Amino acid sequence: MKKILITTISMIFFPYSLMAKPLDCHSWPMSMAEVWMKNAGIVDIVNLDESKTEIKLLASEKKEKDLYTQVYHFIFHDKQGNTYQIITKNDASSEECSMSEVNSYLISKSNINY
Repeated sequence: MKKILITTISMIFFPYSLMAKPLDCHSWPMSMAEVWMKNAGIVDIVNLDESKTEIKLLASEKKEKDLYTQVYHFIFHDKQGNTYQIITKNDASSEECSMSEVNSYLISKSNINY
């Protein structure tokens, strides 16, 4: 009985927005980061090994109702063993991941020479 009472009180007093899980909108900034690297002459998309791409959501801040600024850290690996660390920033909502342009920043490029 005590557990039921505590659960009921928790559901009444804690806003549902605090319990909501973050948006899963990594595909839009990831794709735009790949295009940015290609256009900047850093690496061609066809040389990337997408199965090794590492994705981490660093921040998701609510700007207004259903609009969030998201910051991602991507580590791309190419087929030659090089890595490219990119930070992206963009706006997303529950309806649309591409609510703004994507700002991409190359923070590290590692070359492995055998």
